[in-house]
Amino acid sequence: MNKFVISTSSFDTDNNPAVQRLVGAGLELVMNPHGRRLTEDEAESLLQDNVVGMIAGVEPLTARVIQSAKNLQVISRCGTGMDSVDQAAAKQQGLIVLNTPEAPAQAVAELTLGFILTGLRQICQTDRLIRAGEWPRTQGGLLAAQTVGLIGLGHIGKRVARLCQAFDAKVVAYDPHIEQAPSGITLLSMEQLLKTADIISLHTPYSSELHHLIDAQALMHMKPGAMIINAARGGLIDEQALKEALDNGKLRMAVLDAFEQEPYQGPLLECDNLILSSHVGSLAREARRNMEHEAGENLVKGLIKKGIINDE
Repeated sequence: MNKFVISTSSFDTDNNPAVQRLVGAGLELVMNPHGRRLTEDEAESLLQDNVVGMIAGVEPLTARVIQSAKNLQVISRCGTGMDSVDQAAAKQQGLIVLNTPEAPAQAVAELTLGFILTGLRQICQTDRLIRAGEWPRTQGGLLAAQTVGLIGLGHIGKRVARLCQAFDAKVVAYDPHIEQAPSGITLLSMEQLLKTADIISLHTPYSSELHHLIDAQALMHMKPGAMIINAARGGLIDEQALKEALDNGKLRMAVLDAFEQEPYQGPLLECDNLILSSHVGSLAREARRNMEHEAGENLVKGLIKKGIINDE
């Protein structure tokens, strides 16, 4: 019997029509037995035997994993990022690889706006001080008075821009893949953006070429007292260089929802001028439902194209 795997740590199979269609077509459903992100070895083990398709999370689908999955035909990422999938190996194996770039975009954009407002008004620091018995009269800043610099102007970046514009903030952006920005957004070079923006927010996929896109040199170019937000992928920021910039006052604030190693337990935990979040950008109830539905539909389409199931 052909099987399909859902490797995400959670997934509502009962209310997913595409998943139920696959089960009804005679495919056996195999769930992630660990309830967390899979390791490379665990992913390899789960994709053995007659597994023809998978709805993937962010586990490492390396060349070794893909090459060992002899019957795998379709990978449907439940999410936007494709950095966890070895694209070259997948192509060599003739796999169909799909993702859901639109479904989580609004959730990540809204969380980014929440991070911006929280950082500007120092909500987390004020909360901690009140709990410690103090009554701080903290003076924050207005989003309307800021220049927001977006690195990446795709599905998420465009939404963040619109949300910031609704607060009357000035929006600038760097994206080498577009030639014309939406109305009201000024395209700049990377260096110009770093020097201009009061708040910088990352909305670009991760790749080896973009490893430590924000390094010590980039941080040095940023405005003194600026804020940086990463709700995209760990690895885009050099975390050691970031800690130094926070410690020496070069940056006023940083917000991270993604880290190079997750769960994160590193030295950034010592920084009071840093807000930490546990990679929850897409974890809004409605967005998660849309992601799961789209991932299921993509898997069905891929398996139909591969001739594994019939197009009914």
